[in-house]
Amino acid sequence: MTALTISNAQARALWLSAHGLATPPTGKLDAPQIIRDLGFVQLDSIQIVSRAHHHIMWSRNANYREPMMDRLLGKQRAVFEHFTHDASVLPMEFLPMWQRQFARMREKISRSGWWGKIDPGLLSSVKARVAEEGPLCTRDFEHVQSGPKEMWQRPPHKRALDFLWFSGELATCHREGFTKHYDLAERVFPAHLREQQVPDEQQIDWLSRAALHRIGFGTQGEIRKFWDATTVAETARWAEGAGDLVPVEVEAAGGGTFKALAAPDIEARLEALQPPTSRLRILNPFDPAIRDRTRLRRLFGFDYTVEMFVPAEKRQWGYYVFPLLEGSRLVGRLEAKADRKAGTLTVMNRWTEPGVRPSKARDDKLDAELARLCRLANLETVQHL
Repeated sequence: MTALTISNAQARALWLSAHGLATPPTGKLDAPQIIRDLGFVQLDSIQIVSRAHHHIMWSRNANYREPMMDRLLGKQRAVFEHFTHDASVLPMEFLPMWQRQFARMREKISRSGWWGKIDPGLLSSVKARVAEEGPLCTRDFEHVQSGPKEMWQRPPHKRALDFLWFSGELATCHREGFTKHYDLAERVFPAHLREQQVPDEQQIDWLSRAALHRIGFGTQGEIRKFWDATTVAETARWAEGAGDLVPVEVEAAGGGTFKALAAPDIEARLEALQPPTSRLRILNPFDPAIRDRTRLRRLFGFDYTVEMFVPAEKRQWGYYVFPLLEGSRLVGRLEAKADRKAGTLTVMNRWTEPGVRPSKARDDKLDAELARLCRLANLETVQHL
């Protein structure tokens, strides 16, 4: 079958459309649908301006506000928390297709030397306490530290809680601030979803197709890494056996092409493409549209690294830097920080990408976006250093 050629302009537009960034973030808010369309939203505890999950949602609809995620999780049970490439929220209706991931994570942790040995007796006692007392957080368990505390070291009860959570025996029932409260899975997950038994191959097919649907086109590696819930071999077997995938050659930002697979409806998607909105957006460093740094360079020619864990003296940009998206181009970077007590959003640095001419129109767009970001984070003023 002759490969379909996708130009770089088309590839960018497809990618932004698939991630809800091609149209203005306005209109009636349907938060569950945003998560459903994205597949998942990554959670992160760092709050430089607004935590990643809130910022990602707001980028798709500026009517989103921070308390909404807690309601989706704790009251409405519209989403559940688990691990994709990192801790994330997923639509609750995806639960039957996530059973293998619970098993995979349990096996992975059991083999992990980094995790440390898990005491079966401790697992039983922790789970028994949750069963008897109801939702508990890590602060509800006493722990006396012996010896020097190592970086990333967690007390035994925390490792036990996480092991039970990864394996699907406990679930996040709600959060207070960013503190996770654990309950028995059967008290959080709806029975009709939790008890569904889906064959493993069917789960792999669903995961792979759902990933490809959400990225539009991608290599086998990109399809697999979307959920990080299948192995390389499983994805390869799926791709070989799926008869309706469309081979494509995608033009890269720097010239040349790369081979990929596309969703069966790729030609219809290409015909329906509209130019992305010219609105300027401040993207979160953990936004799913920029998470795959290799793909980001291929499609946009934008070299981006999160430098939070890079020593300060070795950082090229800064601790927490926001990419700036305008239309179908990443035009710059912004370093900003919120002081919630003072009600101020402080812009420390701004960089323009090579080849992007500074303009008053773009400055005005950025000022408008900063004002909107203030509303998300409940801030009052923007201050430029």
